[in-house]
Amino acid sequence: MSVVVEQTTDQDFARLADPYRRELYAHCYRMLGSVHDAEDLVQETYLRAWKAYDGFEGRSSLRTWLHRIATTACLTALERRRRRPLPTGLGGPAADPSAELADGPEVPWLEPVPDSLVGADDPGSVVAARTGVRLALVAALQYLQPRQRAVLVLRDVLRLSAAEVADILETSVPAVNSLLQRARAQLSRNAPVEEEIVEPAEAKAILARYVAAFETYDVSAITAVFTEDAVFEMPPFRTWVQGAAHIAELISVHCPASAAGDMVLVPVEANGQAGFGLYMRDGEGVHRAFGLKVLDLAPGGVRHTAMFFDTSLFRRFGLPEHL
Repeated sequence: MSVVVEQTTDQDFARLADPYRRELYAHCYRMLGSVHDAEDLVQETYLRAWKAYDGFEGRSSLRTWLHRIATTACLTALERRRRRPLPTGLGGPAADPSAELADGPEVPWLEPVPDSLVGADDPGSVVAARTGVRLALVAALQYLQPRQRAVLVLRDVLRLSAAEVADILETSVPAVNSLLQRARAQLSRNAPVEEEIVEPAEAKAILARYVAAFETYDVSAITAVFTEDAVFEMPPFRTWVQGAAHIAELISVHCPASAAGDMVLVPVEANGQAGFGLYMRDGEGVHRAFGLKVLDLAPGGVRHTAMFFDTSLFRRFGLPEHL
C-alpha cells in the first residue's frame, strides 16, 4: 500500500510541478546568466521540491513555493560565483580594430539561452517571457546584488506581489520594496538602450542581408548591414568595437575566412532575439562549429552582435558540430 501511495504522490507532484519548469529555468538563467548553471539549479530545485512535497501545506501557491526553492538555490550558488559580464561591461571599445585581441579566459562570461528553453507554455505569455531574457537585460541584471536581482526579477519580470516575494525571501514587505527601489535605481544606470521597433518585413530583409554579407565574405556589404554606431563583441575576448567601419576592419583582419563560401550561418532564436550558428570551413573543406551570434536589430540594420566562441553552446541550440 505504501508503494502505491508514494507512486501517486510522485505522479501528483510531476503533474502539478512540471508546467513551471521552463519558467523556473528562465528565472535561474536571469539570476545566474548561464545556461549550464540554470540547468543544474532547476534540477536541484525539483529534487528539493520532490523531497519536501509531502510537507507542502498549500499556504502559498505551488508556483510561489517552487520559486522560493529556486531562488534560495540561486542565492546560495551566487555566494560562490562572480557576476557574468559581457565585454562591453568591462571597459571601452578598442581604438584599433586591427590590434591583437585581448583574451579573457578567467572571466565567467554571460551565456546566451535558446528561446525553446525559456518560452512560456501560455502563448499569450511568450512575448513577455522572451523580453525578460534579452541579452542586454540579463547583462544589466548582473550588476545587481543577488538579493536585489532576485527581488527585481520576481517583482518586475514575474509580476509576483510584494507579499509573495517577501514570503519567498523570508523577509518583510517594506524590505522587499526597499530592495526593489535600490535595484531599479541601479538597473537604470546599466539599463539596455531602449529598443526601437523593427517591423517583421524589415527584420527579415536585414537578416537576409546579414547572411548574404557574411556568407559571400563581402566586407563592403558587412559594413553596410550594421548601423553607424553598432557594437560587436566576442566573448571570451575582452576586445569589442563600435562603429560599422571598425566592425568590418575587425572582421577583415581577425576572421579566418578569406573567400565566399568559407562561412555558413544557420538561424537560431536566442534570448528572444535573432541569432545564427556560424560554421567556418576548415582546411579539409568541412564547415565546423565556430561561434554563436545573437543579434539586436534597429531600423536600417544590425545594432549589436554578440559572438560567443563557446562551441559547447551549439548542442544546447540543437545545432550539429559540423555541416
